[in-house]
Amino acid sequence: VLDASRSVGVVDQLLGDKRDDFDADNRKQQAKLVEAFEQRNITLVSYQDACNQSMKTDWPSIDIAVPATLGCQVIESQDLHSLVEFIDWTPFFLTWELRGKYPRIFDHPELGEPARELFDNAQEMLNTVIEQNLIQARAVFGLWPASSSGDSIIVFGDESRQSELCRFEGLRQQSVQKGRSDFRCISDFVAPVDSGREDYVGAFAVTTGIGVSEIAAQYDASHDDYNSIMIKALADRLAEAFAEYLHKKVRVQWGYESQDTHSNEELISEAYRGIRPAPGYPAQPDHTEKRTIFELLDVTNTIGIELTDSLAMTPAASVSGLYFSHPDSRYFNVDKVDRDQVEQYAQRKNMSVAEVEKWLAPNLGYKP
Repeated sequence: VLDASRSVGVVDQLLGDKRDDFDADNRKQQAKLVEAFEQRNITLVSYQDACNQSMKTDWPSIDIAVPATLGCQVIESQDLHSLVEFIDWTPFFLTWELRGKYPRIFDHPELGEPARELFDNAQEMLNTVIEQNLIQARAVFGLWPASSSGDSIIVFGDESRQSELCRFEGLRQQSVQKGRSDFRCISDFVAPVDSGREDYVGAFAVTTGIGVSEIAAQYDASHDDYNSIMIKALADRLAEAFAEYLHKKVRVQWGYESQDTHSNEELISEAYRGIRPAPGYPAQPDHTEKRTIFELLDVTNTIGIELTDSLAMTPAASVSGLYFSHPDSRYFNVDKVDRDQVEQYAQRKNMSVAEVEKWLAPNLGYKP
């Protein structure tokens, strides 16, 4: 499930009475996707050429904000009510297979009425969750001095920049696309070691899933599938809202945004400076980078989020990622990568090529 907003509904279909039909339909769709992939015509440049055509920045003149506070910070209990205004409701409806943008979906001739009923039920449960403090919201985040070295981001322990805490490894675009003049990597958004500029990078992890499994289990015990899905879907929306809320807080703390700069609509559309890409998503499709985030922030010991063997986060209503403040930083899709980059990436990650290929399987532009 590439769209996390649909995961709750998909899991319930897999556990339901019609799971065999769902599985058969899914396998047919997978076969079609494989066929389409094999017929896709993709041109990849060499990794070296991609590096030579990286995104260029005039580092001597660019504005680099200096954070007011460096190092880890912890939010042990975030007020849920403060997160409500940051909720993007459109993915909530997708969880229930109702496709339409909020709030316009209410005007849809066929979907409007069920969408309104669903939304009203969600509001009722959300109010109960907040009033009775049924789930907890926790976060850990931080900003550190950093420099890039090729496609690696070096994180330092303090402003002396002598002690290296960790490295985040990026993947660079290699596919040729019409209208694109460069090949990007997240490291392009951090000043290089030899640029003469001192830059910074951030990391975060948030969860609104503490207590959700217990509530869902109570609904499951009474065979109330609807409310079991509802509480999990709301927790997912609150987690994304928490990530948005925290990013706004960090941008202010980082010193390049005022307290009340953007409306909620602008926040949802990400019409602000800076990005927060998450491992496993298009700008950095490698889920193993979560391990570095978790070690840097001591996530499990600090706020209780754990990584499964497949590197999914539990509780499920959790989000983690990196912060970049570069004025021209944008989300992008790494897309397909070739063997030459995978081999170099494996060296940087101290992993075997086979293991990297396993984690990057959807992004391989060749057959291993």
